[in-house]
Amino acid sequence: MGQGSVWSIAIYTGASPLCTSPAPGIRTPVLTAENVHHTNASFVADPFMVHRDGLWYLFCEVKKERIRDAEIGLATSVDAMHWEWQGPVLAESFHLSYPLVFESDGEYYMTPETLARQAVILYRATRFPDRWEPVAKLVDGVLADPTPFQFNGRWYLYACGTPHQHDSLRLYHADSLLGPWMEHPCSPLITDDKTQTRPGGRTIVWEGAPIRFAQDCVPYYGTRVRAFRVSELTADRYAEAEVPESPILFPDAEWNATGMHHIDPHLVDGKWIACVDGYVYIE
Repeated sequence: MGQGSVWSIAIYTGASPLCTSPAPGIRTPVLTAENVHHTNASFVADPFMVHRDGLWYLFCEVKKERIRDAEIGLATSVDAMHWEWQGPVLAESFHLSYPLVFESDGEYYMTPETLARQAVILYRATRFPDRWEPVAKLVDGVLADPTPFQFNGRWYLYACGTPHQHDSLRLYHADSLLGPWMEHPCSPLITDDKTQTRPGGRTIVWEGAPIRFAQDCVPYYGTRVRAFRVSELTADRYAEAEVPESPILFPDAEWNATGMHHIDPHLVDGKWIACVDGYVYIE
């Protein structure tokens, strides 16, 4: 194998979304480039899960070997522990990653990172889980890892405004998912800080407050994941603080020896299950 970062995907469990570890009794990681059978892949990363009709669907970035661009792939599972690779579900003529999939009003949507389009593009599933079409441009700009979520009846969206420096966090809001979207008056929320500005997974609402996950990109991209509890969020106000448990993900094994940069936690029967990613740099 040549030089580069090799990402893979694992399943973590725990008593809270802020305290998880590798799920016991299964292989870690659960998905690697070797599981991808439709193309020669160099890695899989940025996992997001959806549970529907008794089946788990895991969407992720699939980076192809010797090709700069990436596409979105899918694996499925009945227990979220043992996964079967299904194939690609979304490909464009440009790089796609960070496939945040969510449900709203009975429809499934995705907001993958689409830097080449210089906008955040909203896709809708015309046939879940394998057919998607662009339906709206939410926000203009070269914005990394767009992360929409709903809180108190309003839509919000985090994104990193400096995709290559990883050092600024912007916030947008709207009355409805389809917009119109506008930048929040407190945005940019953070600038000139690589430790807490680039989104690192789905924003969840836990114990009445949004929990924002962020990549810590010091000393290099994707080293750890930090978590922040949002104490105030309205159309014109914003406040947050890092949780005592942070960082919640960090290098601790051979498969993630270089770093971790993503988490997507879900509450199932009183316990938390999360898909995460990690990587090792191969000389």
